[in-house]
Amino acid sequence: MVYSWAMATLRGKTALVTGGGRGIGAAIARKLAAEGASVIVCGRNQVALEAVAAEMGGTAMVVDLSDRASTDAFLTRLASECPPIDILINNAGIALSAPLHKCSDEMWDRMMEINATAGFRLIRALVPGMITRPYGRVVNVASNAGVSGYGYTAAYCASKHAVVGFTRALAIDLAKTSVTINAVCPGWVDTDMVAEAVERIASKTSRSDEEARSSLANMTPQGRIIDPAEVAHLVASLCAVEARAIHGQALVIDGGQVLK
Repeated sequence: MVYSWAMATLRGKTALVTGGGRGIGAAIARKLAAEGASVIVCGRNQVALEAVAAEMGGTAMVVDLSDRASTDAFLTRLASECPPIDILINNAGIALSAPLHKCSDEMWDRMMEINATAGFRLIRALVPGMITRPYGRVVNVASNAGVSGYGYTAAYCASKHAVVGFTRALAIDLAKTSVTINAVCPGWVDTDMVAEAVERIASKTSRSDEEARSSLANMTPQGRIIDPAEVAHLVASLCAVEARAIHGQALVIDGGQVLK
Protein backbone atom coordinates (compact mmCIF):
# COMPACT_ATOMS: atom_id res chain seq x y z
CA MET A 1 0.00 0.00 0.00
CA VAL A 2 1.08 3.62 -0.59
CA TYR A 3 0.19 6.02 2.18
CA SER A 4 -1.83 9.19 1.66
CA TRP A 5 -0.02 12.36 2.67
CA ALA A 6 -3.18 14.39 3.41
CA MET A 7 -2.74 16.58 6.49
CA ALA A 8 0.59 14.86 7.18
CA THR A 9 2.79 16.61 9.75
CA LEU A 10 6.14 15.70 8.16
CA ARG A 11 5.26 16.49 4.56
CA GLY A 12 8.29 17.77 2.66
CA LYS A 13 10.77 16.17 5.05
CA THR A 14 13.23 13.43 4.05
CA ALA A 15 14.01 10.77 6.64
CA LEU A 16 16.77 8.16 6.75
CA VAL A 17 16.09 5.08 8.89
CA THR A 18 18.95 2.66 9.46
CA GLY A 19 18.14 -0.98 10.05
CA GLY A 20 14.87 -0.21 8.31
CA GLY A 21 14.14 -3.62 6.85
CA ARG A 22 12.52 -5.19 9.88
CA GLY A 23 11.39 -4.79 13.47
CA ILE A 24 11.57 -1.37 15.09
CA GLY A 25 13.23 0.20 12.05
CA ALA A 26 10.49 -0.92 9.67
CA ALA A 27 7.81 0.27 12.11
CA ILE A 28 9.48 3.68 12.37
CA ALA A 29 9.79 3.93 8.60
CA ARG A 30 6.09 3.17 8.15
CA LYS A 31 5.09 5.69 10.81
CA LEU A 32 7.23 8.49 9.37
CA ALA A 33 5.84 7.76 5.91
CA ALA A 34 2.31 7.88 7.31
CA GLU A 35 3.18 11.30 8.72
CA GLY A 36 4.17 12.47 5.24
CA ALA A 37 7.94 12.10 5.19
CA SER A 38 9.82 10.71 2.21
CA VAL A 39 11.62 7.78 3.78
CA ILE A 40 14.88 6.09 2.86
CA VAL A 41 15.44 2.75 4.56
CA CYS A 42 18.92 1.31 4.67
CA GLY A 43 20.52 -1.87 5.94
CA ARG A 44 22.07 -5.09 4.71
CA ASN A 45 19.06 -7.15 3.59
CA GLN A 46 18.12 -5.86 0.16
CA VAL A 47 14.98 -7.98 -0.20
CA ALA A 48 13.57 -6.86 3.17
CA LEU A 49 14.46 -3.22 2.53
CA GLU A 50 12.83 -3.21 -0.89
CA ALA A 51 9.67 -4.76 0.54
CA VAL A 52 9.36 -2.04 3.20
CA ALA A 53 10.19 0.71 0.71
CA ALA A 54 7.63 -0.55 -1.80
CA GLU A 55 4.95 -0.67 0.89
CA MET A 56 5.28 3.03 1.68
CA GLY A 57 6.56 4.45 -1.61
CA GLY A 58 10.03 5.00 -0.18
CA THR A 59 13.61 4.24 -1.18
CA ALA A 60 15.77 1.25 -0.24
CA MET A 61 19.56 1.52 -0.06
CA VAL A 62 21.93 -1.27 0.93
CA VAL A 63 24.82 -0.52 3.28
CA ASP A 64 26.88 -2.44 5.83
CA LEU A 65 27.26 0.03 8.68
CA SER A 66 29.83 -2.20 10.36
CA ASP A 67 32.15 -1.44 7.42
CA ARG A 68 33.34 2.17 7.43
CA ALA A 69 34.30 2.10 3.75
CA SER A 70 30.82 0.84 2.90
CA THR A 71 29.30 3.59 5.05
CA ASP A 72 31.42 6.27 3.36
CA ALA A 73 30.40 5.03 -0.10
CA PHE A 74 26.76 5.02 1.03
CA LEU A 75 27.02 8.63 2.23
CA THR A 76 28.49 9.67 -1.12
CA ARG A 77 25.64 7.95 -2.94
CA LEU A 78 23.10 9.45 -0.56
CA ALA A 79 24.37 12.96 -1.28
CA SER A 80 24.29 12.47 -5.05
CA GLU A 81 20.99 10.57 -5.42
CA CYS A 82 18.70 11.77 -2.62
CA PRO A 83 17.33 15.03 -1.20
CA PRO A 84 19.06 16.44 1.88
CA ILE A 85 18.28 14.46 5.01
CA ASP A 86 16.06 16.27 7.51
CA ILE A 87 15.47 13.35 9.89
CA LEU A 88 18.07 10.76 10.88
CA ILE A 89 16.91 7.70 12.79
CA ASN A 90 19.89 5.68 14.00
CA ASN A 91 18.16 2.37 14.62
CA ALA A 92 20.56 -0.28 13.33
CA GLY A 93 22.00 -2.44 16.09
CA ILE A 94 22.87 -5.91 17.27
CA ALA A 95 22.56 -7.66 20.63
CA LEU A 96 24.97 -10.37 21.70
CA SER A 97 25.35 -11.76 25.20
CA ALA A 98 28.14 -13.56 27.00
CA PRO A 99 29.58 -13.77 30.52
CA LEU A 100 32.75 -11.81 31.17
CA HIS A 101 35.20 -14.63 30.37
CA LYS A 102 33.50 -15.24 27.01
CA CYS A 103 33.14 -11.61 25.97
CA SER A 104 35.86 -11.47 23.33
CA ASP A 105 37.53 -8.41 21.86
CA GLU A 106 35.74 -9.19 18.60
CA MET A 107 32.31 -9.19 20.29
CA TRP A 108 33.08 -5.96 22.12
CA ASP A 109 34.40 -4.20 19.01
CA ARG A 110 31.55 -5.36 16.79
CA MET A 111 28.84 -4.14 19.15
CA MET A 112 30.54 -0.80 19.73
CA GLU A 113 31.05 -0.32 15.99
CA ILE A 114 27.47 -1.07 14.93
CA ASN A 115 25.53 0.17 17.95
CA ALA A 116 27.47 3.34 18.69
CA THR A 117 30.20 4.33 16.24
CA ALA A 118 28.16 3.84 13.05
CA GLY A 119 25.41 6.13 14.27
CA PHE A 120 27.88 8.75 15.44
CA ARG A 121 29.56 8.75 12.02
CA LEU A 122 26.21 9.30 10.28
CA ILE A 123 25.43 12.18 12.64
CA ARG A 124 28.82 13.73 11.94
CA ALA A 125 28.22 13.47 8.19
CA LEU A 126 24.57 14.56 8.01
CA VAL A 127 23.93 17.04 10.83
CA PRO A 128 26.06 19.88 9.38
CA GLY A 129 23.66 20.01 6.45
CA MET A 130 20.65 20.00 8.78
CA ILE A 131 22.06 22.97 10.67
CA THR A 132 21.94 25.11 7.52
CA ARG A 133 18.17 24.57 7.24
CA PRO A 134 15.33 25.56 9.59
CA TYR A 135 14.58 22.03 10.77
CA GLY A 136 16.48 18.88 11.70
CA ARG A 137 15.86 15.85 13.88
CA VAL A 138 18.12 13.04 15.10
CA VAL A 139 16.68 10.16 17.07
CA ASN A 140 19.04 7.45 18.29
CA VAL A 141 17.39 4.15 19.17
CA ALA A 142 19.34 3.02 22.23
CA SER A 143 17.87 0.68 24.87
CA ASN A 144 16.90 0.70 28.51
CA ALA A 145 20.26 -1.09 28.75
CA GLY A 146 21.67 2.38 28.04
CA VAL A 147 20.40 3.63 31.39
CA SER A 148 20.58 0.40 33.38
CA GLY A 149 22.49 -2.88 33.40
CA TYR A 150 21.85 -6.54 32.65
CA GLY A 151 23.87 -9.64 33.38
CA TYR A 152 25.95 -11.18 30.60
CA THR A 153 25.64 -8.06 28.45
CA ALA A 154 28.60 -5.86 29.35
CA ALA A 155 29.45 -5.07 25.72
CA TYR A 156 25.84 -4.43 24.73
CA CYS A 157 25.18 -2.21 27.74
CA ALA A 158 28.40 -0.31 27.14
CA SER A 159 27.45 0.36 23.52
CA LYS A 160 23.99 1.60 24.45
CA HIS A 161 25.33 3.74 27.28
CA ALA A 162 27.68 5.24 24.67
CA VAL A 163 24.69 6.16 22.50
CA VAL A 164 22.95 7.88 25.40
CA GLY A 165 26.20 9.60 26.34
CA PHE A 166 26.98 11.09 22.95
CA THR A 167 23.32 12.04 22.51
CA ARG A 168 23.48 14.14 25.66
CA ALA A 169 26.86 15.63 24.76
CA LEU A 170 25.85 16.53 21.20
CA ALA A 171 22.65 18.09 22.50
CA ILE A 172 24.80 20.73 24.17
CA ASP A 173 26.73 21.34 20.95
CA LEU A 174 23.52 21.62 18.91
CA ALA A 175 21.35 23.53 21.37
CA LYS A 176 21.53 26.85 19.49
CA THR A 177 20.80 25.27 16.11
CA SER A 178 17.61 24.09 14.40
CA VAL A 179 18.47 20.45 15.14
CA THR A 180 17.27 18.40 18.08
CA ILE A 181 18.82 15.11 19.13
CA ASN A 182 17.31 12.56 21.49
CA ALA A 183 17.66 8.90 22.40
CA VAL A 184 14.78 6.45 22.67
CA CYS A 185 15.41 3.56 25.06
CA PRO A 186 13.10 0.58 24.50
CA GLY A 187 12.87 -2.47 26.70
CA TRP A 188 11.78 -5.82 25.28
CA VAL A 189 10.10 -5.19 21.93
CA ASP A 190 8.31 -7.83 19.87
CA THR A 191 10.98 -8.25 17.19
CA ASP A 192 13.39 -10.88 15.93
CA MET A 193 15.70 -9.89 18.78
CA VAL A 194 13.12 -11.02 21.34
CA ALA A 195 12.50 -14.22 19.37
CA GLU A 196 16.23 -14.95 19.53
CA ALA A 197 16.32 -14.19 23.26
CA VAL A 198 13.37 -16.53 23.83
CA GLU A 199 15.16 -19.28 21.93
CA ARG A 200 18.34 -18.81 24.00
CA ILE A 201 16.47 -18.82 27.29
CA ALA A 202 14.46 -21.90 26.35
CA SER A 203 17.53 -23.84 25.23
CA LYS A 204 19.56 -22.98 28.34
CA THR A 205 16.84 -23.41 30.97
CA SER A 206 14.72 -26.24 29.52
CA ARG A 207 11.68 -23.97 29.65
CA SER A 208 9.14 -23.85 26.85
CA ASP A 209 9.16 -20.96 24.40
CA GLU A 210 5.97 -19.66 26.01
CA GLU A 211 7.52 -19.77 29.48
CA ALA A 212 10.67 -18.07 28.22
CA ARG A 213 8.65 -15.32 26.55
CA SER A 214 6.60 -14.84 29.71
CA SER A 215 9.81 -14.43 31.71
CA LEU A 216 10.72 -11.44 29.53
CA ALA A 217 7.23 -9.95 29.63
CA ASN A 218 7.11 -10.25 33.41
CA MET A 219 10.23 -8.13 33.77
CA THR A 220 7.93 -5.10 33.43
CA PRO A 221 5.15 -4.00 35.78
CA GLN A 222 2.81 -4.04 32.78
CA GLY A 223 3.65 -7.70 32.21
CA ARG A 224 3.91 -7.43 28.45
CA ILE A 225 6.33 -7.05 25.57
CA ILE A 226 6.22 -3.71 23.75
CA ASP A 227 4.89 -3.51 20.20
CA PRO A 228 7.23 -1.94 17.60
CA ALA A 229 4.48 0.52 16.66
CA GLU A 230 4.64 1.98 20.17
CA VAL A 231 8.32 2.79 19.73
CA ALA A 232 7.61 4.21 16.28
CA HIS A 233 4.95 6.50 17.76
CA LEU A 234 7.42 7.94 20.26
CA VAL A 235 10.07 8.43 17.57
CA ALA A 236 7.63 10.19 15.25
CA SER A 237 6.50 12.43 18.10
CA LEU A 238 10.09 13.58 18.59
CA CYS A 239 10.28 14.45 14.90
CA ALA A 240 7.32 16.85 15.04
CA VAL A 241 8.02 20.53 14.53
CA GLU A 242 6.31 21.12 17.87
CA ALA A 243 8.87 18.90 19.65
CA ARG A 244 11.59 21.55 19.37
CA ALA A 245 12.04 21.78 23.15
CA ILE A 246 12.57 18.03 23.63
CA HIS A 247 16.33 17.89 23.34
CA GLY A 248 19.13 15.79 24.78
CA GLN A 249 16.76 13.34 26.43
CA ALA A 250 16.96 9.58 26.94
CA LEU A 251 13.30 8.56 26.81
CA VAL A 252 12.64 5.09 28.21
CA ILE A 253 9.78 3.06 26.73
CA ASP A 254 9.68 -0.28 28.52
CA GLY A 255 6.41 -0.53 30.45
CA GLY A 256 8.07 0.67 33.65
CA GLN A 257 10.82 -1.96 33.73
CA VAL A 258 13.61 0.33 34.92
CA LEU A 259 11.35 1.49 37.75
CA LYS A 260 10.47 -2.00 38.94
